[in-house]
Amino acid sequence: MNTSTSVSWVEAAWRQAADKTMRNAKRIQDTFPHTSLQGMYDQNDPEWWTAGFWPGLLWLVYRDDPQHESAAELRRITESCERQLEGCLRDPDLVDHDLGFIWLLSGVASYCETGSAEGRRRGLLAANLLAARFHVRGEFIRAWNFSSSTMDTRGVAIIDSMMNLPLLYWATEQSGDPRFRWLAEAHADTVAREFVRADGSICHVVEFDPHTGQKLREHGGQGHAPGSAWARGTAWALHGFALSFRYTGEARYLETAERAADFFLAMLGEDIVPVWDFRAPAEHRAAWDSSAAAIAASGLLELAKLSPRGQTYAAAGERIVRGLYEHHSSAESAAEEGLILRGTVHYPEGRGINVPIIYGDYFYMEALAKLRGDKGLF
Repeated sequence: MNTSTSVSWVEAAWRQAADKTMRNAKRIQDTFPHTSLQGMYDQNDPEWWTAGFWPGLLWLVYRDDPQHESAAELRRITESCERQLEGCLRDPDLVDHDLGFIWLLSGVASYCETGSAEGRRRGLLAANLLAARFHVRGEFIRAWNFSSSTMDTRGVAIIDSMMNLPLLYWATEQSGDPRFRWLAEAHADTVAREFVRADGSICHVVEFDPHTGQKLREHGGQGHAPGSAWARGTAWALHGFALSFRYTGEARYLETAERAADFFLAMLGEDIVPVWDFRAPAEHRAAWDSSAAAIAASGLLELAKLSPRGQTYAAAGERIVRGLYEHHSSAESAAEEGLILRGTVHYPEGRGINVPIIYGDYFYMEALAKLRGDKGLF
């Protein structure tokens, strides 16, 4: 970001993505997109875990220019999304470990950007519900509510959870109650011990005994198999532990984030978009995941501000974002609503293979915001 060339491409990329997001808002309105199929984003229920990323995208654009002629309409849409999302908080079957993804990018963003008392209230309610999922004996936050024939989900945690912890850190900052942070740290310590391998690769799903809290086994989850290296899981880890270090200053989280980052970059090599699982066998390497690239890039730019090796991480993050813009974005095409192409939702289940994904779009724009000298929403 020290050269005029860098500034030029970052501004061009941001303007292109922001303009497309504003155009998309005219059609998507206050619905909840997940993947773009044949050029158009689908619509999901507000309880789906990705429901916060669309209002999050709109808040990023709004924050850049609150006086823009479209700003009032963007705010109206986000507020409508937030009201719909609050309904999910009243049903215990509809809340899980992803409360952070949903509420950091909706209610908490609304409070931070506009001072909305309702956004703060909803964010703190969501934080209380997230804290209530803490398993005391195992010291982890339970992931899912649904039952499964392959695991006892009463004792399951997943790596994605690291990105939800900022909701708890924020709740401590807002309320003055240290319990939220204590729970977040206890969970992060469990994840660092049980999910992060010596080489920096990451397990997606760990099953604990729901009664004793003892670790039972790893599951492949959205990765290829137990022992594999799901690319997006690695990105969640490097970004999530960087955020935990930023909020707490605990050096062990920085070390864990750096290990995951080093593994991600070593496996990525000169590529921009990783294969969906770094250890997928040859016959399963035709799916890519641009969302993992965007999440990792934003995480690397976060690490750049925190680590003694910041210049290395900054250069890597910028290289990935620029590559996404120049080689994997939908550019000005009116035939595609998604911002970046070639994301993969769930390869083992055959869902969303090589398509734009809303969280890929969000973290792409978040990374661009960081390159412009701003920050993410959490």
